[in-house]
Amino acid sequence: MKKISAIVAVLILGCCVLVAQGAVERQAELNKTIQFTDSCGRTVELPAKITKAAPSGNVATMMFSCIAPEYMCNKNSELTTSQAQYLPKVLQGVPVTGQLYGGKSSINYEELLATGAQVLVDLGDYKKGIAEELDALQAQIGIPCIFIEADLAHMAQAFRTLGSILDGKQSRGEELAKLIEDALKTAEQGRAKVKDSERVSVMFSSLSKGLGTNAKGSSQAQVLELVGAENAIVADKVTSKGGGNLVSIEQVYSADPDVIIFSERDVYESVSSDPAWKELRAIKEGRYYLVPSDPYNWLSNPPSLNMVLGVYWLGSLLYPRYFDYDIAAQVQKIYKVFWNYNLSADQTEAFLRSAR
Repeated sequence: MKKISAIVAVLILGCCVLVAQGAVERQAELNKTIQFTDSCGRTVELPAKITKAAPSGNVATMMFSCIAPEYMCNKNSELTTSQAQYLPKVLQGVPVTGQLYGGKSSINYEELLATGAQVLVDLGDYKKGIAEELDALQAQIGIPCIFIEADLAHMAQAFRTLGSILDGKQSRGEELAKLIEDALKTAEQGRAKVKDSERVSVMFSSLSKGLGTNAKGSSQAQVLELVGAENAIVADKVTSKGGGNLVSIEQVYSADPDVIIFSERDVYESVSSDPAWKELRAIKEGRYYLVPSDPYNWLSNPPSLNMVLGVYWLGSLLYPRYFDYDIAAQVQKIYKVFWNYNLSADQTEAFLRSAR
């Protein structure tokens, strides 16, 4: 019995040593770091295996909801009822932290750090001064903070970059990048076929009275130019914020757009009987449409991956001869790849019917 007890003791001791050794090895693996150069040119030391990330705001939240929703430590705002229907269910349990830096920041950094985030990731358009802001934020909160440029032109690469730094997400990043590239290629090929004499002028209306406009050159109106439309509204000083440039109804009549795209349902549903709007050529001819907006506006607000839907929708709407594909199938494919959501034929038809 003494010999057996001794053997058991040795075995137990050996197992404990192996367990301890395994724990040390796992911790060493977790402690590994890499040197990462972000889109600002900043070199930042990151964990080699990132499974907990803090997206900085709306665009970052949208992109993380596609590539790694289970890695998100926070989101910028509560989901609306319609967003919750289509986006991954795991997002509903993620805490809301708001905007993480900048003039509108109201984040509780203690709450953010309590989530265990290994890195803060800012995604979107490059802005002057962003490198300095991230340096200051990183020094303040004590975790790596990086910027990855992710406007539409850089979005495919942004997904590939995220795939390279998020643990186990390289193939997912490639899948999303390919979808972005396919949309841009579709836009380029369709746009090249549009003759100058066929070019459609479009007003992209926003705000509750419909007189906010996403003018030519606005980041919110990128899809118009991508599919070969002519933006009917030209502003001296273009803005991409707060609903765009405000215009008067007289300016709309002067621009006389062939097509008007509305982002607000109430305005869209009232213009045919509104004396201020109903005499516009686009309204009288029935060439006005409501852009679908679930889970995000398909054209803008913000101008991010949702614009992929807008490329297919607006291209087929304005130039069906050149953007010739099954729009319903394309929409269903995008919902499946982006959010793993199986959009039914009835849901798809409802989106497209309400927008025509």
